Amino acid sequence: MTELKDFYDLIVVGGGPAGLAAAVQAWDQGLRSILILERDNELGGILNQCIHTGFGLQIFGQELSGPEYADRFRQMADERGIQRLCGAMVLSIGTDRTVCITGSSCGVRRIGCKALILAMGCRERSRGAINIPGTRPAGIFTAGTAQRYINREGYMVGKEVVILGSGDIGLIMARRMTLEGAAVRMVCELEPYSNGLTRNIVQCLEDYSIPLRLSHTVTAIHGTERLTGVTVAQVDDRRRPIPGTEELVPCDTLLLSVGLIPENELTRQAGIRMDPVTGGPAVNEFMQTSCPWVFACGNVVHVHDLVDYVTLESRRAGAAAARFVTSGLTEQAGTVTRGVDGVRYIVPQVITAPGPSPAEVTLLFRVGRPFRGAQLEVRSGGTALCGLKKARLLPGEMERITLKPEQRVLLGSELEIAVVPRTEPAQQ
Repeated sequence: MTELKDFYDLIVVGGGPAGLAAAVQAWDQGLRSILILERDNELGGILNQCIHTGFGLQIFGQELSGPEYADRFRQMADERGIQRLCGAMVLSIGTDRTVCITGSSCGVRRIGCKALILAMGCRERSRGAINIPGTRPAGIFTAGTAQRYINREGYMVGKEVVILGSGDIGLIMARRMTLEGAAVRMVCELEPYSNGLTRNIVQCLEDYSIPLRLSHTVTAIHGTERLTGVTVAQVDDRRRPIPGTEELVPCDTLLLSVGLIPENELTRQAGIRMDPVTGGPAVNEFMQTSCPWVFACGNVVHVHDLVDYVTLESRRAGAAAARFVTSGLTEQAGTVTRGVDGVRYIVPQVITAPGPSPAEVTLLFRVGRPFRGAQLEVRSGGTALCGLKKARLLPGEMERITLKPEQRVLLGSELEIAVVPRTEPAQQ
């Protein structure tokens, strides 16, 4: 790489799909002094271990594997000559628009910038986060760790498998383990519905006759040197194990797919306003945080289900950061968004006051439970702005509604998205 400078127009923290898309977009908007910082030894992020297809249908009109999708953006960054530093970790963000970094190739140093984009992605919840009682044998992995071992390192993690959690990584690993010759005994899900995409339930479980046990959890872990089995029990509507439903399931491997947490230690340290529901920074439609020179995009803001949505959101952040550097885009007060009546959260959390030529705004949101035959309503100040009929709404699938310019000018101090009328939860 070229010599590291002391100052850049734009620094992007994270070289995964979000960071790459944001950096490429910022370059295309005219910035030439851009640095991508990536703590791994190569760009691409989690996509490098996602060897299954299903990526890129919206962005490229093709069904690509994760490495292929990442390589498209690596090539774009190479063609533009965007500077990157891999094997480098950001330690802190300074109020003087600097970041402190460390790495084997750069030591410890501080670099300044005009704008910063946070694209650190997310991490998996571990066994310690969910407090499963029992011993501490080998054979317990998060689903993403097992995915890396198998797809990138060439290690088989086990032969008799139970998966706890029906998130997309867990569903995909159920299929992957089966294709590698393992016997996946079951996938257990604490909730009465799956948290993964419907297509993954069909393609990864039903196509391979892998049972999905809803309203079930692992209540105990057995084994000394190596896992020998787990106790599985049904839970009630308060997520408490029901006595008498316990079942000992022999296995040598337990994969945990129990949720993702946006990587926001740096964000909190910088004093940026956070959304307690998403676990990410609160942003406006430009992906601008409460610190005007800091932008955020991708899974660091909220966990996405499709990488194509990450790319679209990150392009918006890259374009806005470039505009901030060149013409001084500033955070503006506007409409606060909130989800009600079944809607868990909305991104962006703030919509800025419209100018003389207001642009349309896309709202991303998730429901907190399944609904069938539902209608979504967007309203502000008691006025319904638009609605959308849905055959079903699922927590594992992100929803989108776009406000047109003529609707945006009608916004008051608050905007709500609600599920109306109230319907009973749909069973999958």
